[in-house]
Amino acid sequence: MANITLNIGGMTCGGCVKSVTRILEGVDGVSSAAVSLENNSAVVEFDEGKTNPAALIEAVEDGGFDASL
Repeated sequence: MANITLNIGGMTCGGCVKSVTRILEGVDGVSSAAVSLENNSAVVEFDEGKTNPAALIEAVEDGGFDASL
């Protein structure tokens, strides 16, 4: 398992945090996602054999938020 911290933009409330968490945890290979509104970030634990940082960023951006490493 690998861990990565993504910078997340566009979150304004707890509902946004829940949305980003749901998006990330919905990606095949992600075991956990800890999203922080205060830090505008998400710490994601994932299986490198099933997904990668680019796919995680794409999933968040498809959900209407900004994401970067």
